[in-house]
Amino acid sequence: MHITEYLEGRRRPLISLEIIPPERGQTIEELCLTIETLMPFQPTFINVTTHQQQLVSSRTPQGLRTMLQRKRPGTVGICAAIANRYRLETVPHLLCGGFNAADTEDALIDLHYLGFRNLFVVRGDPPPGETLFQPTPGGHRFAAGLVEQITQLNQGIYLEELLHATATEFCVGVAGYPEGHYQSTSQEDDLLRLLEKVEKGARYIISQMVFSAALFADFRRRAREVGIMAPIIPGIKVLTRPRQLASIPRTFHVSLPQELLAWGGEADPERFARASVEQATCLCRDLLALEVPGLHFFTMGRGAEVAAVLAALREDGYLS
Repeated sequence: MHITEYLEGRRRPLISLEIIPPERGQTIEELCLTIETLMPFQPTFINVTTHQQQLVSSRTPQGLRTMLQRKRPGTVGICAAIANRYRLETVPHLLCGGFNAADTEDALIDLHYLGFRNLFVVRGDPPPGETLFQPTPGGHRFAAGLVEQITQLNQGIYLEELLHATATEFCVGVAGYPEGHYQSTSQEDDLLRLLEKVEKGARYIISQMVFSAALFADFRRRAREVGIMAPIIPGIKVLTRPRQLASIPRTFHVSLPQELLAWGGEADPERFARASVEQATCLCRDLLALEVPGLHFFTMGRGAEVAAVLAALREDGYLS
């Protein structure tokens, strides 16, 4: 099923998860433990991130060796494994960075053959150590271009003219930024870029992690005012460690709530985790009061704190 079909047929807000592949050389068993921790809360779908290749240097007996490498490969394999093991809808991320249009078309054909019908499309960040995003030659500079290529494939339009070409059936989700993308000139410009993604064929939106229901409500209002009518699902991050008070704003360019910032970076980890669960639970209650279509949890491979939030929401009667 398409994600939009799940959203349209819901009786209650949906729960969805986002996970990241393990680093090269690791197994998916720890990832599976995270998923199994959260399975009792009946997630509707799981997003699996993908990562742009980067230059990796290592010392060998012959000297320093530098090569292009993806630090966390395996997005498609993990999606297939989760779908097979848990019978869950899985959604692979697709990036602009690291792919030209022909590479993208080949990847889309593979995904279609494998039976995937949902994708989540993002531009992607610059590789570590670089400040500006540079598209691969022949690739897409913005996510809207990638969405458009997928929409054309859904119409049977390939890069080369093919007779009787088979149309794909992808449902595309995209990211929205309640506080504006960090490289946008303004929040208004960022909303227009989001509108362009929807006009090119995106059918639902998942927001960047948000820590304020009022901020999300304002973002949704402004999105509707410019003509964005696609469902918007808020992204939730339950902080798990005090050091994230510094790393989350720096990495994701979002504002944290004062009640967590007041703890400082040297807080007792267990007490901090409890406070973070309480803050996230209150946030989710406030978001559900706004009648959001679902809650999307960025697990980062950790499930216990998200499970605690979901257990509290279920006890409140928000979840079945």
